[in-house]
Amino acid sequence: MASKGQKFNKYNDKLKKEILDLLNQGVSSNYISKKYNISRGTICTWMIKRRKQGNLDNDVFHKRGRPKEKDLTKEDYKERYEILKKYQAFLKAQREKK
Repeated sequence: MASKGQKFNKYNDKLKKEILDLLNQGVSSNYISKKYNISRGTICTWMIKRRKQGNLDNDVFHKRGRPKEKDLTKEDYKERYEILKKYQAFLKAQREKK
């Protein structure tokens, strides 16, 4: 909540567009916040408004991190299975050494 007499910063549309384009290219909001000295909350608010307008790529913000289970393909499961088999063989060899 704003306190009495608080001044709010106003940013022009050109700067907002530049920042949102950087976000769309995959640059982190934390980096942008520090570079332009704008709070992350403000940047996220702009992002939400632009996303509601349909002008921002939603997938850019969900590509980071481990893939969701629903996004995995059959090949991904096969790869995981092979990794588990190799790990089990490694553990078995370690037990036999003792």
